[in-house]
Amino acid sequence: MGVNIRLPIEDEMYDLAELFKCFGDSTRVRILCVLLQGEFCVGDIAEALNMTQSAVSHQLKLLKQAKLIAGKRDGKQILYSLADDHVRSIINIGLEHIEED
Repeated sequence: MGVNIRLPIEDEMYDLAELFKCFGDSTRVRILCVLLQGEFCVGDIAEALNMTQSAVSHQLKLLKQAKLIAGKRDGKQILYSLADDHVRSIINIGLEHIEED
C-alpha cells in the first residue's frame, strides 16, 4: 500500500513560504492591521504606528512586492490599501486563531 499524498508544485510551496515570511515581521503585520481600516498615505501610517516615514516606506515596498498591498496615486501622495479580500481574510483568520482558548 502506497501513500497517495498530493502536494502543490515546488514553486508554489516556495512562493507560499515567501508569502508567510511577510507575516513573520511584527512591523509589517502592524502596517497591515492599519490598512485593514482603509486607505492611508505613508505619513498617516507612520503617525499611527509612531514610526518614521522612511521605515514605513521600506516595509510598504516589501509588502507591495509580496502583492499584499496596493498603492494608488492621489495627487502628490500614494494611498495604500490591502491588495484584496484574501489578505483581509488571512489577517482575520490569524487573529481568530490566536484568540482561541
